[in-house]
Amino acid sequence: MARITRISIALGLGLAVAACDTGINLNPLTWFNSLGSDEGLVALEPEGGWEQDTDRRLVVDQVTALRIEKTTAGAIVHATGLPPRLGYWDAELVVENDGAPENGVLSYVFKVASPRWATTTSTPYARTIEAAAFIPNVELNGIRAIRVLGAQNSRTASR
Repeated sequence: MARITRISIALGLGLAVAACDTGINLNPLTWFNSLGSDEGLVALEPEGGWEQDTDRRLVVDQVTALRIEKTTAGAIVHATGLPPRLGYWDAELVVENDGAPENGVLSYVFKVASPRWATTTSTPYARTIEAAAFIPNVELNGIRAIRVLGAQNSRTASR
């Protein structure tokens, strides 16, 4: 009986001490660190922060095909590109001039990300990459033609 009483008292005292927060840090690993001080810390972030708006993608080598598909809500611009070798990815048609047509022509730049490893040239069919962009009906007013630019050429389709 005395043994159970001692164990119960020890557990009760342990729980009572654990529940109390006196603000004293009992972890010996943090006794010699200066809490709340940034002295000695090294920031990995550059002074001006990381650049978020940098697009590191390249312009596709050639635009081989362009077609416009009309829908009830607008139009879908489909473009096919031919990069110089295999492995290009993250294809996107990036609109120029913030989407404002110039003389009735809306221009896109066909952008792709380069492969992260060395790749072979292969056949043109294997290198083919496609991208598409949607234009709602509201923005189609005043657009007579759509142009997609590549590094060596461009393709234009009229509506």
